[in-house]
Amino acid sequence: MVPISVSYLGDLRCEAVHGPSGVRLITDAPVDNHGKGESFSPTDLMATAYGACMTTIMGIVAKRDGIQLAGLRLDIEKHMTAAPPRRIAKLVLRFAMPAGLSPADRIKLEAAARACPVALSTSADVAIDVAFAYA
Repeated sequence: MVPISVSYLGDLRCEAVHGPSGVRLITDAPVDNHGKGESFSPTDLMATAYGACMTTIMGIVAKRDGIQLAGLRLDIEKHMTAAPPRRIAKLVLRFAMPAGLSPADRIKLEAAARACPVALSTSADVAIDVAFAYA
């Protein structure tokens, strides 16, 4: 169990505090949903969590198996529904993988990424488009 506390700061802004570390982050409603868009929105954090989770799980496998992942990069696009109810409709994740990965390592890393806890916790109603490009 990890405690996280969230406080409403007003003006559609929240502050979340990670209990174990004390790290704070601010969320802000996006401009297209009555906010200022001055920080990550909650749905931005969900998209970020999805990509960071995939990357972290690949990192765990790489560390365990002595695979070099330095230089890995991920770009994420979050697409919201056009019609109510407002929700994430699609995530597009584009991995730029480092050079020198063997075919076996590629298969292992991609499988690990797709099995990350956030991916396994995301509704099937969210379309996920993942691609891995190798140098």
